[in-house]
Amino acid sequence: MMIPKVKKILDLSQPVYHNCPGWPTYIPTIVSYEARHVTHDFEAERIEMNVHTGTHTDAPYHFFKDGIKLEQLDPMRFQGRGVTFDLRGIGQMAIEAKHLEACGVGVQKGDIALLYTGWGQKRDMTKEYFYEWPFLTAEAAQWLVDRGVKCVCIDGMSVGGWPEGCGAPAHEVLLGNEVMVVEELYMDEELLEEPEWYVVALPIKLKGFSGAPTRVVAMKLE
Repeated sequence: MMIPKVKKILDLSQPVYHNCPGWPTYIPTIVSYEARHVTHDFEAERIEMNVHTGTHTDAPYHFFKDGIKLEQLDPMRFQGRGVTFDLRGIGQMAIEAKHLEACGVGVQKGDIALLYTGWGQKRDMTKEYFYEWPFLTAEAAQWLVDRGVKCVCIDGMSVGGWPEGCGAPAHEVLLGNEVMVVEELYMDEELLEEPEWYVVALPIKLKGFSGAPTRVVAMKLE
């Protein structure tokens, strides 16, 4: 088997740490220590956090009580051709289908859609990061579903908007059609250097959960 060579790799993940940014109504992330080098000669950390913190995956169970849970998801759903929608000019407003169309991205069935709004750079810096991020309308979510994408990644707090009841419309359209959602990524202009990437976004395998922390990378293969 020929193993493809990786020409370039981008880490699209936000870090998790003590009291890091998270959904406004959730208890902040707490990091403590069960062992320290100074007293135990080794280090062992403990973390208490909502799984929908930092870069994370939403499983259908997040919005549907009978939906697929995290550990039931096929890893193939989280890897494949990634295409970038440059939405930095959208500002603090809803992303509509016409905005996605205007990006001129050649979407193919089975693609992973990377929605680059520039919001990832606002993490830790502004209050607006927590309440006013660009989000998908239900119509825009359906536009992506109709084109056969298998996963939607966004660099804001949520694929849905705060004013819409915790972002329910976009989540219900995407997760209801078993299109996976990955939120709170870090994206920058390097993504625009290539028309497509090989994206891997694997969540931690947590049994019975509605979501999980996820490490996302975009690779340019030779």
